[in-house]
Amino acid sequence: MRVLVAGASGAIGQPLVPMLRQAGHEVVATTRSPDKAALLTRAGAAPVVMDALDRDSVHRAVVGAAPQVVIHQLTALTGAGKFKKFDEDFSLTNRLRTEGLDNLLNAAREAGAKRFIVQSYTGWPNTRVGVGLADESDPLDEHPAKESRNTLQAIRYLEQVVPSASGMDGIALRYGNFYGPGTSLGTGGSLIDLVRRRRIPIVSSGAGVWSFVHIADAAGATVAAVDHGAVGIYNIVDDEPAPVTEWLPLLAEAVGAKAPRHIPAWLAKPMIGELGLQMMTQMRGSSNSKAKRELGWTLRYPSWRDGFVSGLG
Repeated sequence: MRVLVAGASGAIGQPLVPMLRQAGHEVVATTRSPDKAALLTRAGAAPVVMDALDRDSVHRAVVGAAPQVVIHQLTALTGAGKFKKFDEDFSLTNRLRTEGLDNLLNAAREAGAKRFIVQSYTGWPNTRVGVGLADESDPLDEHPAKESRNTLQAIRYLEQVVPSASGMDGIALRYGNFYGPGTSLGTGGSLIDLVRRRRIPIVSSGAGVWSFVHIADAAGATVAAVDHGAVGIYNIVDDEPAPVTEWLPLLAEAVGAKAPRHIPAWLAKPMIGELGLQMMTQMRGSSNSKAKRELGWTLRYPSWRDGFVSGLG
C-alpha cells in the first residue's frame, strides 16, 4: 500500500519508515526541515517537506501523495522536560495533536485515504482510580495535575476525533514510554544522563507503575496497524509494567550508575510538582492485551528488563 508518514524524521519515524518498506509498502515521508530529506531518501521513502500547521502545505503534500494510509507521528519534543512546566513544554506538540491533526485528517479524506493512524500516549493520562492495569475501556484521568491539563485535553481530542472520523478507519496508538536508540532513554539520551548523575530519585513509596515500549516495538505495532485492527484505541506497551522501585534501580545498574537516591514526597513536590509526584507514586500501568490480540503484534523486547540491558544502544 501507499503510506504517508507525517513526522517521519522523529524518534519513531526513523525506525518506522524502513520497517514499512520491508513490509512491502510504498512510503511517502514528510519532514518540516529540507535538511532531513536526504535521511528519508536513504531510508527508502519519497520525502516531502510539509508544515503541519499550514493547511495549504498539508493539503499539497497529502493530496499530492495520494496515500491509502496516513500515519500521524508529528511531535515537537526535544528530550526530557520539566514536570512543573509540562504543558508549556508540550504546547507545540499539543497544537500538532489538534490543529495539525485537523489539517492532516481533512487532507487525508480529500486524498481518498482509507485508514488513519495517530500517535497517542498511555501512562500518566490513565485514571488513578481502580486497581491493576488500565485497559482501553478505562477512562482517562478525571482529575489531572494542573501542570498537564492542556496536554491531556489534546490527547482526549485526538482520541475522540480519529476513531470517529468519517470516510476512513481511525486508529489511535497509545504508546508507552519510549526507550532505545534515538530516544531520551537510550544511549546518549538526556534521561540516561540524569540517571548516571543520580538526578532521578525514587520518591516516597515509588509505587507509580510505568509502562515502557522499545522504539522498535512501537514501530512494529504501527506497521501491524496498517493492515490489522478495528477502529479504536490500542495500548502499545510491553508485557511488564513496573513500579519505579523496580525499574529505576535496574536501569541505573544497566548504565553503570550508582543506585538512585530515595527522597520523601514533601521534599520532591516543590521540584517536580503535582504531576511528577503522581507519576512517581500513583500512576497506573497499561495492559497490551488488546493490541497483541487484534493487531497480531509481537514484541522484540517483551520486558524492559531485557531491553534496558541490550536494547538502549
